[in-house]
Amino acid sequence: MGLRPSIWLMKWDRPVSAGRRVDWLLRPAPRSWWAVSLVILLAIAVSTSLRENWGSDNAFVVKAADALLAGKSPYEDKRFLYLPSAVIMAVPEALVPTWALRWLLPLGMTALIGVGWWAALRLFSVPVRSRFAVGGFGLFALAYKPYLNLVLIGNWTAISAAALPLALLLAHRRAWGPAGLVVGLAIACKPMLVPIGLLFVLARQWRGLAVAVLVPVAVSLAGALMMPSPTLFFTKTLPFLFQGQDAYALPWDASPIAVLPRLGVPQPVAVLLTGAGALGGLVAAWRRWRRTDGPGDADGGELRLAETACMVMLAAFLVSRPSFDHYLLVVLPLLLASGVRPGSMPRSPWFWLALTPQVALLPWPSELGHKRRAFKDCATLCGLAIMLARRALRSVRVTLYPVTTAGSPPRTEPECAATPAASASRTAF
Repeated sequence: MGLRPSIWLMKWDRPVSAGRRVDWLLRPAPRSWWAVSLVILLAIAVSTSLRENWGSDNAFVVKAADALLAGKSPYEDKRFLYLPSAVIMAVPEALVPTWALRWLLPLGMTALIGVGWWAALRLFSVPVRSRFAVGGFGLFALAYKPYLNLVLIGNWTAISAAALPLALLLAHRRAWGPAGLVVGLAIACKPMLVPIGLLFVLARQWRGLAVAVLVPVAVSLAGALMMPSPTLFFTKTLPFLFQGQDAYALPWDASPIAVLPRLGVPQPVAVLLTGAGALGGLVAAWRRWRRTDGPGDADGGELRLAETACMVMLAAFLVSRPSFDHYLLVVLPLLLASGVRPGSMPRSPWFWLALTPQVALLPWPSELGHKRRAFKDCATLCGLAIMLARRALRSVRVTLYPVTTAGSPPRTEPECAATPAASASRTAF
């Protein structure tokens, strides 16, 4: 057995070489990495401000706020699809001059996604000054096309992309009330995080759930009282949404309900298959919440929180009409940050294969561009949902690896990358 005692560490499908790579990524990033990432982010924001079609999605919300200030109903425009609370949230933006908004909006979108990345890193105890944090965000902004699209169009999905990791960070610290407040404010801006209410139900955090529900309801009631004909939301906007909007949104709708009929599948069959997939995703989310991977996962562990929340959102994206490519920015920061944990999705090459259709630097045939890019977006959405569901439904394989040390008594303990104890000695937050 040798002269050195052995420590048996539990590892979840983690080769030694992978651990060394993670250790290298968790070290402080050189100044050159900071400079390159900052140049990439600023270049994307500035180039967006100089384009003629900047802020096309944000314009609908600003137009709704202008209508409210003019004494008209925002829902006379069928393209305004948010709750009445969003009109109140957009009033300050409507008061900003267009020339200033042209420069502030791309920077704001970048900052919101950066907040989501920061919260995801903190959730997994990754040093924010590490190579993983600095280089990962710069590379993600440069190569991931939905990021470029979101900064360009200024869609309020960026608010949900910041709110979900921040809410999970608060929930992990057992601050479920503030987590509910963050989710509620995000829903008041855009009702994308409504499915996250299921996470509060699974955790039996009824106070946090009440806050997440009451905040958008209260602000929406206030907005409805301030506008004429608020009932148009129920008689005009909701039917338009339930029909999947119109031909304008169809080319970019990545929901299988919209994509499969374009490939020749009958509409009823597409609805049935997609509904079954979404239901399977919810079952997988429930199974993932009930399963624990180790001592740190037994009471709301970060990997458990992140994967359950992402599974709920992916299941919702499967059936939402429409479902655009930038919706994935709500879950990707969490999934990417979880890569420091053994056995997580980014440790699998299939995860990166699923993201390949979204790489901005790869040339794709013209048949998959412009109005047919929804095929690539649907492939990524379904690929991520299937991978995460498979991980949630399977049993965790625990493998024992012998590790020898000098002068240490034998013991058994779980080994996790980027735990607070492991990262504290590297870089302070």
